[in-house]
Amino acid sequence: MIENGDKTIDDFSKSYRDFGIHIKEDNSVVAMEWAPGAQELFLTGDFNSWNKMQTPYKKLEFGKWELRLAPNADGSCPIPHLSEVKIIVKTNNGELLERLSPWATYVTQAINRCEGTTYKQRIWHPEQVYKPVHPKPKKPESLRIYECHVGIATQELHVGTYLEFAKNIIPRIVKQGYNAIQLMAIMEHAYYASFGYQVTSFYAASSRYGTPEELKELIDVAHKHGLFVLLDTIHSHASKNTLDGLNMFDGTDSCFFHSGSRGEHPLWDSRLFNYGEYEVLRFLLSNLRWFIEEYGFDGFRFDGVTSMLYHSRGVGQGFSGHYDEYYGLNVDVEGIVYLMLVNDMLHNLYPEMVTIAEDVSGMPGVCRPVVEGGIGFDYRLGMAIPDKWIKLLKEIKDEDWSVGDICWSLTNRRWMEKTVAYCESHDQALVGDKTIAFWLMDKEMYTHMSTLSPPSPIISRGIALHNMIMLITHSLGGEAYLNFMGNEFGHPEWLDFPRVGNNDSYHYARRQWNLVDDELLKYKFMNNWDRAVNFLEEKYGWLHSNPGYISWKHDTDKVIVFDRAGLVFAFNFHPAKSFPDYPIGVNEPGSYKVILNSDHKEFGGEARIDNSVEHLSMPESFAEKPHRILAYIPCRTAIIFVKVS
Repeated sequence: MIENGDKTIDDFSKSYRDFGIHIKEDNSVVAMEWAPGAQELFLTGDFNSWNKMQTPYKKLEFGKWELRLAPNADGSCPIPHLSEVKIIVKTNNGELLERLSPWATYVTQAINRCEGTTYKQRIWHPEQVYKPVHPKPKKPESLRIYECHVGIATQELHVGTYLEFAKNIIPRIVKQGYNAIQLMAIMEHAYYASFGYQVTSFYAASSRYGTPEELKELIDVAHKHGLFVLLDTIHSHASKNTLDGLNMFDGTDSCFFHSGSRGEHPLWDSRLFNYGEYEVLRFLLSNLRWFIEEYGFDGFRFDGVTSMLYHSRGVGQGFSGHYDEYYGLNVDVEGIVYLMLVNDMLHNLYPEMVTIAEDVSGMPGVCRPVVEGGIGFDYRLGMAIPDKWIKLLKEIKDEDWSVGDICWSLTNRRWMEKTVAYCESHDQALVGDKTIAFWLMDKEMYTHMSTLSPPSPIISRGIALHNMIMLITHSLGGEAYLNFMGNEFGHPEWLDFPRVGNNDSYHYARRQWNLVDDELLKYKFMNNWDRAVNFLEEKYGWLHSNPGYISWKHDTDKVIVFDRAGLVFAFNFHPAKSFPDYPIGVNEPGSYKVILNSDHKEFGGEARIDNSVEHLSMPESFAEKPHRILAYIPCRTAIIFVKVS
């Protein structure tokens, strides 16, 4: 269908070159929109003194509208850079509706509340266009993703900017050992506190943080440092806003969305795309190409994929794993075909592309190639993992943790479908919930985080478990790892965007980098551990190795042992018991040495382990391994061994 109508998928998915408002080299203006329900269409703005019906579009076939404006008599453009414009839609009942172009590439907030809160579309045609100078990095074998939000990345009491992020935060990320960043809340959204998940303008990079050229510079700086850049992409739904969103663009409740109840998400209070509509496919596929070609993004993390896969939107479903849940009338075939089309297009046009699905259902084939009949994603998010950690911390005492249950949660994923493991989501940082560090230590994080204060059992336990949870998730939970900005050092407090309920305060809408930079505070211990683990993974590559093989899990001892990438990982989650000569099964005879242990002083531990001690194997089988070593495993400690001879 696409190739019959638009020659090739390449041309079809670059429709941003034709749709929207464009300034040509001769300073003429060419504009095109799709508004099948409109009776007439007009363009108004600063350029025509806001005369609503002075500048009409010409109606074309298939609901399209076109406008052409010649240059001014002096050769200048009739719609200058930064001019404000609006589209006027005349409905069948004669009503005139003010709209922003769905293809708008730059929209800005009102300067003050007297102007209202509706975003304004402005023509973006600067004289100085940022040209990237650094090549794109190769797709990493092991993805270590730093999930970040530009606006809250600053320590100051304001919205952070693209250039501040490029200058101040990217060096931190690189120093921490991450090789990819996932940028949240880039597509413009009218409500800041939506975390970017209620998109109003899909082609506009959020002006809260700066200009389009400044976003290009941020991405170029990331590439300079070898960082792969992922865009958090929302194609699962759209904001209900009409004055500055897609909703009812042509005056009808359909256009880009399903009409009626099928077009509304029951929980998100948002609109649902009609993936069976030709022009919706054009709009969404071109949206992905736009962010690649215009800004230089290297991949996409697709939000809300579960909602796209099922007519129920996943609401009220437990997804036990039974195949009837995945292959029945509840499956939204149009949504699945759209995602297959996306992945097929992206991977064929960009061989280094990475796509990640946020899917909680576990549908088989989501992360298998389209040529196999799969949906084509490279990874899915391991969403059950953070849920497990929070459940343990909220509901179960340490001494009652089941290590078998932990192992099951970390390894329960589909064979040959890659998973992004993570300890906690950004949602858990929001006001009303707690991060892992806060669940562990909130009682004393304001009083006992100084290295000069007396030792605190609560803080010692918190740091020890924080480090253990991070490593076992990183090394056993998947084929990629993700961390939300600040969690690497146990950022205290919740995240709360400025709103009426908190007097528009930015106090909790920022990252307190001073805490980890202060050598007299214990946040540095978790940060040191996070960095050490990332750099060790870079050296040994367990994320792109075969999944870990668990040789030992003992619920009474609270000990877990597994192999991965030639390393032996041992965890003792027991709150009190240390084991002086604990047997660990190994495959090969020789000498084994500790290359990392969480009990080191550098990581907030008690220095009970001597890393220089070599552990000679014995020709005695253990845990179905032909050889064994004996090792001291203190309570609440993680250890990594490597064979040295």
